[in-house]
Amino acid sequence: MSELEAELRKAVRGEVGFDVTSRALTTMDASNYRRVPLGVVAPHDADDVAAVLEVCRDHMVPVVARGGGTSIAGQATGTGIVLDFTRHMNGLVSLDPDTRTAVVQPGLVLDRLQEAAAAHGLRFGPDPSTHSRCTLGGMIGNNSCGSHSVAWGTTADSVRELEVVSGRGQRLRLGQDWAGAPQGLRDVVDGELARLRTGFPELPRRISGYALDALLPENGADVARSFCGSEGTLGIVTEAVVRLVEAPRARALAVLGYGDEGAAAEAAAGLLPYGPLTVEGMAADLVPSAHVLPRGGAWLFVETGGESQDEARARAEAIVRAADVVGSTVVTDPGGQRALWRIREDASGTATRMPDGSEAWPGWEDCAVPPQRLGAYLRDFRALLTAHGLRGTPYGHFGDGCIHVRIDFDLLTEPGVAAFRRFSEELAEVVVAHGGSLSGEHGDGQARAELLPKMYGHDMVRLFERAKGVWDPDDLLNPGMLVRPAPLDADLRFSVLPREPVDVAFGYPADGGDFSAAVRRCVGVAKCRTTSAAGPAVMCPSFRATGEEEHSTRGRARLLHEMLAGELVTDGWRSTEVRDALDLCLACKGCRSDCPVEVDMATYKAEFLHHHYEGRRRPAAHHSMGRLPQWLRLVARTRTAPLVNALAAVPPFAWAAKRLGGIAPERDIPRLAARTFSRWWERREKAPVGTGGDLVLLWPDTFTEHLSPNVGQAAVRVLEAAGLRVALPPTVRWRTPSGGGEEVTVAMDPVSLLRGRERVCCGLTYISTGQLDRARAVLRRTLDLMEPVLGTAAPVVVLEPSCAAALRSDLPELLHDDPRARRLADRVLTFAEALERHAPDWTPPRVERPVVGQTHCHQHAVLGDAPDGRLREAAGLAGELSGGCCGLAGNFGFEKGHYEVSVACAEEQVLPAVRGAGEGAVVLADGYSCRTQLEQLAGVRGRHLAEVLAEGLGASG
Repeated sequence: MSELEAELRKAVRGEVGFDVTSRALTTMDASNYRRVPLGVVAPHDADDVAAVLEVCRDHMVPVVARGGGTSIAGQATGTGIVLDFTRHMNGLVSLDPDTRTAVVQPGLVLDRLQEAAAAHGLRFGPDPSTHSRCTLGGMIGNNSCGSHSVAWGTTADSVRELEVVSGRGQRLRLGQDWAGAPQGLRDVVDGELARLRTGFPELPRRISGYALDALLPENGADVARSFCGSEGTLGIVTEAVVRLVEAPRARALAVLGYGDEGAAAEAAAGLLPYGPLTVEGMAADLVPSAHVLPRGGAWLFVETGGESQDEARARAEAIVRAADVVGSTVVTDPGGQRALWRIREDASGTATRMPDGSEAWPGWEDCAVPPQRLGAYLRDFRALLTAHGLRGTPYGHFGDGCIHVRIDFDLLTEPGVAAFRRFSEELAEVVVAHGGSLSGEHGDGQARAELLPKMYGHDMVRLFERAKGVWDPDDLLNPGMLVRPAPLDADLRFSVLPREPVDVAFGYPADGGDFSAAVRRCVGVAKCRTTSAAGPAVMCPSFRATGEEEHSTRGRARLLHEMLAGELVTDGWRSTEVRDALDLCLACKGCRSDCPVEVDMATYKAEFLHHHYEGRRRPAAHHSMGRLPQWLRLVARTRTAPLVNALAAVPPFAWAAKRLGGIAPERDIPRLAARTFSRWWERREKAPVGTGGDLVLLWPDTFTEHLSPNVGQAAVRVLEAAGLRVALPPTVRWRTPSGGGEEVTVAMDPVSLLRGRERVCCGLTYISTGQLDRARAVLRRTLDLMEPVLGTAAPVVVLEPSCAAALRSDLPELLHDDPRARRLADRVLTFAEALERHAPDWTPPRVERPVVGQTHCHQHAVLGDAPDGRLREAAGLAGELSGGCCGLAGNFGFEKGHYEVSVACAEEQVLPAVRGAGEGAVVLADGYSCRTQLEQLAGVRGRHLAEVLAEGLGASG
């Protein structure tokens, strides 16, 4: 232990982390930059903050304050001590609806403040797109804004008082009339009044530099306001008094379509006299599903408010009438508005990929110009992009003249980095020529501070340096930001990554087969750190259960980045730090759909486990549950299911089995079916397969086959009632595939799962435990078995969502060298998809009952729930399924050490929904894991949709 670490541990009550994981998690924010800290401290209170500064001052070690880590200019990273305010100093101290103020700690997430204020009809004005995870301290440090700034201004407009600790350890309470100003600051200002009155551009989004003009006497000598946007370089905020505003009782959202972004930009300023709450712009390149928007190549999202829905709508419609648009729509439904706003909020992630899939990066993320000049600026910006051979799609706060854009810089090679610098220098001159600010929201940080002389001139920058010297004479607070800046092309986070692709098992087709490129997908926007699940979202259940960055998608991606870099995490695939972070990953795949850049941590986890345990002893759970299909098939062949069930009911035997199998002692061992689905299938009276409707192949997944054959039986009944012909996949390998479709169906159906020696399998349990060599062997055998089918039109209907997802996504990505894999993946359908596509005229039975439950994670992430929703509606099953994750997640919830997290995930949404269900409600759970979790934690029987529909058909014959 170093002397610094020892003194910090002695001085503070909060946690002190000098371990590899703590440091790796804070090497980056959401910018292009990477700096490795010495350690991380999570202070309990202001006393801890002061103590850290005192110790670090004695050792001349710099200190960086960090909130949600969503800064886009590099100002939340550092080489000394990082203060993490999200763990303890994250409270809402008080809220006074009469004075419309709140007292907050720096680690408070904005959404938590908004929820508390909403109870009083109030809100905090600024709302960046990261509102679900950004913190008030970070917003103050960056002077953040958000989409509603045209109505309620920047964070500085909403700050009344600040409690801070200066670089020399002074406790100051900042306010107007020089309140709390450190000694010497007034002298600096009084000597430069003329320069301060003329040296700042007039525009709504001037964030760059220090706001020294707020200290002018005519501006109230507002020290608190001047402190906003100082990026942690002047002092550390420990508490803030902020202003709240009255929230409109009703809102409407007008989406205005224009021919292109230039037309939208030209129109934005003309809408401001109508008093909109937002004027946000984005182009078609950033909209994955443009069909949900009105006609146009670019859009303005214009929100209006009112005392009633009619008033809000009337204001929106007035704006539509005044605007010269090619298409428009007005939405008053809150759910519809939220869905549209999610498109805009996810732009910071979706913009990291160009339409052709190539990478794009921040760097000129948020420059701003006077709104009236936005159209002209965008034309010049586009011309400069073209001159440099670059591409980027602007979006952002058009009503304030603030543009966000990610550009396809080549930051992986020296020539590319040099081109990045040249472009940055030239664009800074373009921004200044239009009377703009280098930063209009996210601050200067390392990305833009070097260019401040172009905007302010050298004399003003020297004045900034003098102000910094008053607050922090030892230059310990976030050095290299704003003044005496680090070069904008130094400390790039990509420079440490391997230049050649590493040897991996999965194909990573969207990343050119490069695992490093897959890991680079995480740009740090941290949507995975959302602290409460809302709507259908799943990501990231382990973070919400633990509150730890290590157990978020971003945290795991950061550790994988450092593993590839090899400087901090030095033992590569053998890393225990990466293994421990991935241990609580449920492999729910929620990030694959909910993350704006589609990080797929479940695949990364499987990849890591494959390498980590190569040639080494695996955990017992990998053998007991990872090889579950083998064990269950053995039981079926020996017909010992009753014996296994009987032994599992005897406590000593159950205890021994769980101990040997690495199973959590709190879990009950599930009962095996007395008769497998295939045996039922063999003995049932089947309809002839040569006549009737379309042929479908019903996939006998491990869970349906051995644990829930009733689901398979119900599915057969419904599919046949819909006029479809049902068959099972072959169980012997056909050396010569049949040529004609009917030959295949006739040859296929008489082959039962009892007579054949082999089984189809999706490989899910092997993949989730990282046994990828075994998974590939199983999947190749499956493709051999399915070869006769692949030349036909017969779809493969998979009842278990996780198995369907494995076949649709994991199969072609793991066997990327076998074209049969894609052919099989493309014919995989869910139960609802099969009915919708192959029996479109069939009317399901009207069940007419309310439903509760949870959409399966893999269904949400890979398969989609829309066909299921339509089928439920047609059957009279009313109600929406919740999001989140049930927490069992296959083997995860059964593994020793995971029980508490598993339960916490279930308690977030699905268990409360089930407990609150009305009488007669159907509990839907298509996944076997989900049904098991409900049974073991709530004593409730969840049912597959096929079971509910089969019941609606009447008693079985």
